[in-house]
Amino acid sequence: MSLSQTLQAFEALDSAYASGDTVARLLAPYPNASVTVTQIRGANGSTDFVRVVIPGAQGKRAGGSAPTLGIVGRLGGIGARPSRLGLVSDGDGAVAAVAAALKLAHMQSQGDVLAGDVIVGTHICPDAPTRPHQPVDFMDSPVDMKAMNDHELSDEMDAVLSIDTTKGNRIINHKGFALSPTVKQGYILRMSEDLLRIMETTTGRPAATFPISIQDITPYDNGVYHVNSILQPSVATSAPVVGVAITAETVVPGCGTGASHEVDIAAAAKFAVEVAKEFTQGKCQFFDREEFALLQKLYGSLAHLQGVQVQKP
Repeated sequence: MSLSQTLQAFEALDSAYASGDTVARLLAPYPNASVTVTQIRGANGSTDFVRVVIPGAQGKRAGGSAPTLGIVGRLGGIGARPSRLGLVSDGDGAVAAVAAALKLAHMQSQGDVLAGDVIVGTHICPDAPTRPHQPVDFMDSPVDMKAMNDHELSDEMDAVLSIDTTKGNRIINHKGFALSPTVKQGYILRMSEDLLRIMETTTGRPAATFPISIQDITPYDNGVYHVNSILQPSVATSAPVVGVAITAETVVPGCGTGASHEVDIAAAAKFAVEVAKEFTQGKCQFFDREEFALLQKLYGSLAHLQGVQVQKP
């Protein structure tokens, strides 16, 4: 269970002094997990990008060939100080990602080493700006989306789970977390049966999913409406991306405080950990390779929807 790590991450990040070094200190007891903190300054302030690598027994960093999973904690900021005090709803993605990293690192220290590498990326900003959005305001970010993708993603990732609070809309009325269809190089593919199975196993409930549109998988700054930034990693990689949306039954602004539910965050983190176990063993697939190849043969590349051409196969 990842609840202990979730509470640990939540309390550490619910602070005006939270930073990338806060995450590094949380992971300090686990020397096999490498932590890199990079501060980036943008037009609206600065944020600390954090990358955690939990190496696998047959991972690529050790010269092996086991697949690498990326876990991205997507958000604008963990706080909106000074106008809002405390952790905001938008910070749930960062808490879940850090909790997953802590759980994987702890597992490794207890002798449970995954087959492949897991790379966790997120950023920590306790005083991010807000931005107008319908139906409720969102958190903004001190840096632009390109900087976020550059620092949270890696070419090493063979698949990506993007965890993001997704409560500021009227299309999801489920409390807990929900999965998006797989997105790859401009295509919205069918739901991964493996991910649905893992979700039902970890939650003990029927799988919950949410719809996305073409708009949601185009670059964030193109002027069209996006449900949020949960699938923005898909514009910067050729790897398959699935959104893990932390959700509510009501519309909740991203800048709202007191709106985080630790049990829901823990459920998303636990799901990510279980996916990491199976994906790095080659037992979980995000998409059907033959079906994707047929789609490309029939209809050509849709990579132009990413805004840039990503060449990695």
